[in-house]
Amino acid sequence: MNQTNNPQLKQNAQKLRREMTKEERRLWYDFLRRLPITVNRQKVIGHYIVDFYCASVGLVIELDGSQHYENEGAASDRERDAALAQLGISVVRYSNADINRNFDGVCTDLLRRLGLEGVERKPSP
Repeated sequence: MNQTNNPQLKQNAQKLRREMTKEERRLWYDFLRRLPITVNRQKVIGHYIVDFYCASVGLVIELDGSQHYENEGAASDRERDAALAQLGISVVRYSNADINRNFDGVCTDLLRRLGLEGVERKPSP
């Protein structure tokens, strides 16, 4: 995969930032944007738009709705994860149900994966 970002995807990424799912909004506004490291949302990487990306640790965070658990969606995700791995980028996936039912657990897991275990979570206003 060419590491150069696809400029045609930029407009679509901007639209996705404006139209985040409720689970993406919750993770972004209640957790990720408050971290002491930079996390980008709806980031273009190569031929893909990822939900969230932390370049400093090479981690993509994906929130998966039901379509990701169907055969075609799962196969597409495996292909995409492999392409990102070739760039040295790891992918962690959480289901929308994880966000809705175990938000604190997701945040704790992300702090560990981002190397921020000692960072206290800031409550949302």
